[in-house]
Amino acid sequence: MLFPTHLAAAAALGLASRLPTPWLVVGAALPDLIDKPLGASGFVELYHSVGHSALLAPLFVLIALYGRPGVAVAVGWGSHLCLDAFHVVINGRPGHTLAFLWPLAESADPLGIPPGAFFQYYVGTPSFYVEILLWLVLVAAFVAGRLPGRPSSRSG
Repeated sequence: MLFPTHLAAAAALGLASRLPTPWLVVGAALPDLIDKPLGASGFVELYHSVGHSALLAPLFVLIALYGRPGVAVAVGWGSHLCLDAFHVVINGRPGHTLAFLWPLAESADPLGIPPGAFFQYYVGTPSFYVEILLWLVLVAAFVAGRLPGRPSSRSG
């Protein structure tokens, strides 16, 4: 999924829950904020590595022990990984979920393309259309004043 969608999904999760939205967004941003620079610099070959590794789960459990902000960061991080897993599966690449076990495993044919080239590759895939639908629902809910946690513009 695209970076802005991860942030929007985390914000929507914050509105639908009692978790602090800013910390959910921080957690959802972390995998890409860690991995994209590592891949772009050539430090690692892939753009899904350290920050996208499910092997970090024990670290995020420890972070969650620091109260609601910690729980929100951990949930945001987990939401990013879940959305990325959904993305690769719906696009017919379930083997790419092995990347979430980095460095212990990698998919046999990873997409080692930078974010800009990824966008061109991504347009027109099933996940791209799901993402558009998600954005349309979020915008419609916002316009209608029906986002969870937000008072409706209608009275009565």
